[in-house]
Amino acid sequence: MRTLMCLLLASATMLACSDDTKPPAADTTTGSDRGTPGADRGVGFDGAGAADTGTMGDASDGGGVGDAAGGDSASPAAIWRPKPGTSWQWQLSGTLDTSINVAMYDIDLFDTAAATIQALHTQGRVVICYFSAGSYEDWRPDASSIPAAARGKKLDGWNELWLDVRHAGVRDVMKKRLALAKQKGCDGVEPDNVDGYANDNGFGLAASDQLAYNRFLADEAHKLGLSVGLKNDLDQVKALVASFDWALDEECAQYDECDLLKPFIAAGKAVFHVEYTPTNETKVCSVSKQLGLDTLIKRLELDAWRKTCP
Repeated sequence: MRTLMCLLLASATMLACSDDTKPPAADTTTGSDRGTPGADRGVGFDGAGAADTGTMGDASDGGGVGDAAGGDSASPAAIWRPKPGTSWQWQLSGTLDTSINVAMYDIDLFDTAAATIQALHTQGRVVICYFSAGSYEDWRPDASSIPAAARGKKLDGWNELWLDVRHAGVRDVMKKRLALAKQKGCDGVEPDNVDGYANDNGFGLAASDQLAYNRFLADEAHKLGLSVGLKNDLDQVKALVASFDWALDEECAQYDECDLLKPFIAAGKAVFHVEYTPTNETKVCSVSKQLGLDTLIKRLELDAWRKTCP
């Protein structure tokens, strides 16, 4: 995840976007105790709501309509492959608001109970489960399973450590996290921090190390019938677009990098895009419309609050 540099745009020109959520109630409940507060919520970015669930197909299929809810089969036919124009919500903190009318929810793997995922399925939502695949987070229940030798330098702006993605112990932990996602009923996963090679990680990781690891994550997810998105890692998009089902990018408009995501759009694969407040919403929404991105404007803490482009 990017640092707090987005705050530098506080004085940028602002254009009102469609505010789809009100700030959630002052309830700090997290994890399996998350509730479902009643709320006056609007539709997602494309206005299609849950009806726009993307595609289901085999590893080479870019189209075809199917049931977006997850199942027990690891058949490639069950993998969710969303098209551009898929509505979504991303919430990793605070009381989970399950009332937003979108096709896909992206929520925390560890902090979300299986019953909550099932409830979202009952509403017709696709559920993507977030976990960090490239950093050590000491508060996670499996943190002690990550070898000390595989823990590197601190991420800029975050209380996490880069991982040596070449280490067999790291890969074993990630296989177990993917299995947990399958066990809980997630339809797919969002592995974060998969661009360590481009940062001061402490291991001297090469681009080839990152490509091998990211392909490993995609392959292992697909073996379990899980959809998988490429998070950031823009310099390797061309090499990885065939391996991933969709992309999720943070702040490409702020850094003038959104063109690097064109291979996903050209392949008919959704690009879920987020810019953090405060931001130049005029620029954000213009770029989003031109490229066909599925854009949200969020607070950095990624609570329930969201805006979409008009």
